[in-house]
Amino acid sequence: MSAILDMNKASVFFDGTFSEPRLQHPEGVALDNKGVVHCGTENGEIMRISNKGAGIEKIASSEGFILGIAIDNNNNIFACELKYAAIYKYDSERKDFKEFAKGPKVPNYPVIDAKRNALYVSDSFGFGEKGIGVYKFDLTTGKGGPCSEELFNFANGMCLSPDGDYLYVIESFHPCVSRMKIQDDGSLGKKEIFTEDVQTVPDGLAFDKNNNLFISCYEPSRIYMADPNGKCKLLIEDPVCTTLAHPTNIVISEDGNTMYTANLGRWHITKIDISSLYS
Repeated sequence: MSAILDMNKASVFFDGTFSEPRLQHPEGVALDNKGVVHCGTENGEIMRISNKGAGIEKIASSEGFILGIAIDNNNNIFACELKYAAIYKYDSERKDFKEFAKGPKVPNYPVIDAKRNALYVSDSFGFGEKGIGVYKFDLTTGKGGPCSEELFNFANGMCLSPDGDYLYVIESFHPCVSRMKIQDDGSLGKKEIFTEDVQTVPDGLAFDKNNNLFISCYEPSRIYMADPNGKCKLLIEDPVCTTLAHPTNIVISEDGNTMYTANLGRWHITKIDISSLYS
């Protein structure tokens, strides 16, 4: 399968190999309401990177291991904390970072549903065993629990459909992308397979402005693009795992022309120019 984009469309946005503070194997990546890149690291730090990738700042630390992160319209950050099996919240006004909710055995990725005042969190549960894969928490109080009885094979990255009607969930060890319709009460309907055209370990999800779904893969280091019917094409691949180095979570800029990827395999954030897809 030939890739749509050459690797020259990808570049290192910020190299944290020798930065101070160091960008320690980022897993999660998200944009705030001004388009500024934030990421979470394997030593529990939340990092803010300047718009042009010129500098880095540590804004919070759990002293654990941060997986996926999500940022609301007020720049509050919700982070999945692996070491403490909890969801943490960084309050942008109080500047504190503390436990917000618990429940998932392995909280992996958070999705904010502002319309329903809800936070959906995937639970990877464990290696080699299926489990309840998605929890829903009140975005204000942190109260909640499982919102689906469906079992998942290592639920990982998630995203809402552009219309907000469906929640898409990666099952890394299936491997596939599943989706469930969101009911009026915020619970999830029956699971259905959206695409199985991915290999070998899909990890992150993001929709573009044309309702195509991007799927990043931890292994091999590649990103797919699925059309609204679930048909996948290879978007880009790094066979030497250098610029794309085991990409995990991904996010699209507000103008839709740039993708940012976290790279758990190295110490940098990658920027991919996807503007040619729409010309």
